[in-house]
Amino acid sequence: MQERSRRVPPLLNAANVLTVVRIVLVPVFVALVIVSGMSDNRWRIAAAITFGVASFTDYVDGWIARRFELVTSFGKVADPIADKALTGSALVLLSWYDLLPWWVTVVILVREWGITLLRFWVIRYGVIAASRGGKLKTVLQIAAIAWYLWPFPAPWSAVGPWLMGAALLVTVVTGVDYVVAAIRLRRGAPRPVS
Repeated sequence: MQERSRRVPPLLNAANVLTVVRIVLVPVFVALVIVSGMSDNRWRIAAAITFGVASFTDYVDGWIARRFELVTSFGKVADPIADKALTGSALVLLSWYDLLPWWVTVVILVREWGITLLRFWVIRYGVIAASRGGKLKTVLQIAAIAWYLWPFPAPWSAVGPWLMGAALLVTVVTGVDYVVAAIRLRRGAPRPVS
């Protein structure tokens, strides 16, 4: 019995448009943070809202792509790049303005870009799907960054470091899990045809 061929989704679809919107919002977000100097509350709120909207598009574009079978090669590459650009720029800016220790930013960025490269390294052998821990990591990172961006007064501002600590812990633990999964995938999969 011949296997029914799957429909190839169009490149221009709602999920990919939202991914592009997120990419476009990154420089807007960066500009708003710089204009705020992390001291002007109005601009900080604008930056936090922009970050929140951009982060929300990540959830929506993923849901649309899966729900309506609109997963494309462009989306597979552009989506993680958009995510890393958004969270990476936010972390660097928070460290630049002395709100977050640089070592935290470095650890998170090394893990994020390392896992992205790792996924490309094993893509010929299979896909390392996002785990529940990976999704929790994303939620915690977004919550922590948004908390730092929003001009909360004391004692509410003290919640930010706790959220970031939780995000850092889950980021490192899930990073190790992904490395183990990638090694198992490479060892267990037959050699790809060149």
